[in-house]
Amino acid sequence: MNINISEIIQYFFMYFTITAILSYIILAIISVFENGHYIKKNSFVNYNDILSSSISPSISIIAPAYNETLNIVENVRSLLSNYYANYDVIIVNDGSKDDSLEKLIKAYDLVKVDYIINNQIPTKPLREGVFKSTNPAFEKLIVVDKENGGKADALNTGLNISPNKYVACIDVDCLLVEDALLKMIKPFLETTDSKVIAAGGVIQIANSCTIKDGKLLDINLPTNLLVRGQILEYLRSFLMGRMAWSKLNGLLVISGAFGLFDKKIAIEIGGYDTKTVGEDMEIIVRMRRHMEEQKIKYKVAYIPDPLCWTEAPDNYKTFISQRNRWTRGTIETLKKHKKIGFNPKYRSLGMISYPYWLIYERLAPIIEVTGIVYFLYLIITKAVQWDYALAFLVVAYLFTVLFSIITIITEELTSHQYKKKGVGFHLITTAFLEPIINHPFILYAAIKGNFDYYFNKEIKWGVMVRKGLNKSQS
Repeated sequence: MNINISEIIQYFFMYFTITAILSYIILAIISVFENGHYIKKNSFVNYNDILSSSISPSISIIAPAYNETLNIVENVRSLLSNYYANYDVIIVNDGSKDDSLEKLIKAYDLVKVDYIINNQIPTKPLREGVFKSTNPAFEKLIVVDKENGGKADALNTGLNISPNKYVACIDVDCLLVEDALLKMIKPFLETTDSKVIAAGGVIQIANSCTIKDGKLLDINLPTNLLVRGQILEYLRSFLMGRMAWSKLNGLLVISGAFGLFDKKIAIEIGGYDTKTVGEDMEIIVRMRRHMEEQKIKYKVAYIPDPLCWTEAPDNYKTFISQRNRWTRGTIETLKKHKKIGFNPKYRSLGMISYPYWLIYERLAPIIEVTGIVYFLYLIITKAVQWDYALAFLVVAYLFTVLFSIITIITEELTSHQYKKKGVGFHLITTAFLEPIINHPFILYAAIKGNFDYYFNKEIKWGVMVRKGLNKSQS
């Protein structure tokens, strides 16, 4: 039998695309139903009376800070303004070279104190020590100054210092909404036969929003098309993806911008991995792997509410650097935990979540770029079946646009954050432009991330230049 290599390759790309589209459709359907169920359930249940009392579960908000002089005072004020009653805020100054610590000392009347630290997880040593405020208004604030060890090391320091049952890990340059802890703690309190080990929520983009004294006053849609494209990308990921994975108990990542964890489990597994740039994904996979191996029923929960607002890159250089790091973090995590892949011992984690992430997250950019290169080869050799090729491209493009539009409608019917007139039209316009404006650079960053992971070991984190949420006008 004659085997036509060209046809085999074309069928491979076609089947890959079809299965990818089907997976997105399935996840979207599950997410829409789960969003509806969440809204209906929470319209009848009110936790506020319990959660705003002193008997509510204790939470520590841990926020690593490195050279954050631009936002540090305002963002700490935001963290201290949460409606939740029983919590503290631990700012870990990770060897900043700017005046971040001096600004905090001045703004919050900090003084150095003796503080008992339970060093269950090895970390870099303290530099100046631990500070607390002499002002009763800031009694919830703890500031730790340590030698630089990276974000994961700073988070581990926070785990060692926290006296509370749960820890909420957040980027200090993010804006936490006032009722975020109220909503995030709910899955941990609901009656269930599975132990909730972590929870995440929707992260929104704050560029161009009006922020004052650590509070979000007005939500605006950015004029920068790169940022607008990221808004759609975030909405697709959080509203149409992670909600479904939570329902399937297959969620592999809680955004590093904001997540709530059972501290006991986090410490049992050794805390955050300081040798990866994707510590947010890696710790979830390791916590899940631990629970599977201990044969304990567990769940990683997800809240489809906007809980945290963050600044997104507004230029391609920073955008590519960020996505490069995300790619390398994914590669590191999947490689480190390859034992669970396609392993029935780990149930849905090994047989559904890991394979999906490997094929449609880790390998998808490589497959897509390979397909583009192959298409160019067919053009050069004049072997293109133009009717098939054009139909394929049109279907892929229209599906991407349609999926974004469905996401926009879902956001309108659920959280409805963008209330100003004309925003919906601008977002739909962005949906048509995003595959051209953002996606090629995402592919480039993913390929570069693969190259850097295997051949450029000197790159660890990457540059993420912030303009400051109070000044962001992208």
